[in-house]
Amino acid sequence: MRILFVTQWFQPEPTFKGLAFAKALQALGHEVEVVTGFPNYPGGKVYPGYRVQSFQKEIMDGIPVYRGYLYPSHDRSALRRVANYVSFAISSSVLALTRRRPDVVYVYTPPMTAALAPVLLRIFRGVPFVPDIQDLWPDTLTATGMIDNPRLLRLVGIWTNFVFRRAARIIVLSDGFRHRLMERGIRTPVAVIPNWAPQEIIQVAASLPALAQDEGNQPFTVVFAGNMGKAQGLGTVLEAAALLRDENVRFLMVGGGIEVDALRTRATAMSLDNVEFGASRRPEALGEVFAQADALLVHLRDDPLFAITIPSKTQAYMAIGKPILMGVRGDAARMLEDAGAGTTFDPENPPALARAIRSMKSASVAERAQMGEAGSRFYRERLSFEIGAAAIARELESAAGVGKNPAA
Repeated sequence: MRILFVTQWFQPEPTFKGLAFAKALQALGHEVEVVTGFPNYPGGKVYPGYRVQSFQKEIMDGIPVYRGYLYPSHDRSALRRVANYVSFAISSSVLALTRRRPDVVYVYTPPMTAALAPVLLRIFRGVPFVPDIQDLWPDTLTATGMIDNPRLLRLVGIWTNFVFRRAARIIVLSDGFRHRLMERGIRTPVAVIPNWAPQEIIQVAASLPALAQDEGNQPFTVVFAGNMGKAQGLGTVLEAAALLRDENVRFLMVGGGIEVDALRTRATAMSLDNVEFGASRRPEALGEVFAQADALLVHLRDDPLFAITIPSKTQAYMAIGKPILMGVRGDAARMLEDAGAGTTFDPENPPALARAIRSMKSASVAERAQMGEAGSRFYRERLSFEIGAAAIARELESAAGVGKNPAA
């Protein structure tokens, strides 16, 4: 089976459904080609060794990768972000239409504009496609505050539903997403396949020492690692830190994103000497950070959309094997509770976060180690890369079968 993999984000960018996933599909006997952009995420600056041009081909571990023009940007400007999305949509469509006809297209979203190439292949060449939905547009655009223009949001909604109705199958990361699509009148078959952790994180997890015994007056360290944007609502963490400033609790926040500078400024203004910021690191370089953690923090704004999503750091944290503080309602909270991997608290509620930290801090080392092991076991048995990649491959094979049926 010939698979065309369309994604705006690909290695060397830090994306978990990237090169390793393409190689897994190849290892299952499929021929894989990738159409992507020039690497610039998360900073919006093109990576060293690359320059934006109309087209570039490279071979990465035996996988042909075709890179098309895009306007590099990842900042607060909605206009520049739109230019980033639209430029890739156009260039990827040109690349896809000029490649040899695949049997099926797998398209990773967001952004939903990346689905333009698969839609055009469906219309003009009869190629079935399968979108993997990580963010549900236009809901996510509203929840994150990226777009607040009702007319533009309506157009995005029309486009998104157009894509869904022409897909052969749809992959989503939670039951909540599936139910939301049903509410929107989408009748395309939907498969729920939770995300896995980046392979680099699995390697980091294997190298971490066992949880040590309590060491005197060492602070209880809560680690947040990842993107710091509007969706994460990390002002809540700073307010909780203020409540805990005299309780030997330390917050280590590592990563990039559009809110980092504002959070640093606010932490300084609040005189929070128990909050430390660290620069963004590649996943394989996070071992030192995770080794310091007594607990790992997941938090999103208290928005109805986020109650049906599962932040990808949930799986990464489970794989690491440390107890988790989960400030997300709905599907993510249920996953954590099913695993027995930590404690949930109400999002955007600083006192609730402070109480959750106090409770976990008061638990014994053995109890916290048990939570971490429960999460690690849940990940291995239900969420691993091997399980997820095989499930997606089956969906692509089913879609390709639909494409061979003249009545489809």
